[in-house]
Amino acid sequence: MARRKRSRDAGHGRSSVDVGARLKALRIKGGFTQRDLAGKAGVTNGMISMIEQNKHSPSVATLNRLTDALGLSFAEFFSIALPEAPRVFYLKEELVALTEGKVRFMVVAGERPEKALQILHEVYEPGGDTGATMLTHKGEEGGLVLSGHIELTVGDQRRVLGPGDAYYFESTIPHRFRNVGKTASVIISACTPPFM
Repeated sequence: MARRKRSRDAGHGRSSVDVGARLKALRIKGGFTQRDLAGKAGVTNGMISMIEQNKHSPSVATLNRLTDALGLSFAEFFSIALPEAPRVFYLKEELVALTEGKVRFMVVAGERPEKALQILHEVYEPGGDTGATMLTHKGEEGGLVLSGHIELTVGDQRRVLGPGDAYYFESTIPHRFRNVGKTASVIISACTPPFM
């Protein structure tokens, strides 16, 4: 009876840890594909896949083979701090202000320096512009005017855009934004790679 209770407690303790997520993170950190790890541990890569998806709970023996293949002890496997999952959602007050004044840029995911895409919430007060010197940077950018009117110059082309109008261009072409209206102009834009 005591033996059965220990087994249940051990199982309960193991289930409180996300073994699948931990195995996947440590496998990737170690530079192993599922196939590599399976071959080294002597299990099928289907089993690795099932464990990582938490569709199969490994036995102690299997987990021991996997930790050995990863070059880790049991204690290390369960104690190594894993990186947090990247943040997904941002409230409007959590956007990072990049500029102030007549032209305000707020960036989404400002805390992620490795991001490949830059998304901005841009506000141009009447008369606000990006400056007399045209902007240029690597990449592409596009955006959608939510409200107000903005004059966009791209190379030798110039157009005043209103609510619902959009743009998309190569950012290496000199460009400039200027609010020519009497109310604030609000734009949501994206550019890759990030330049701010």
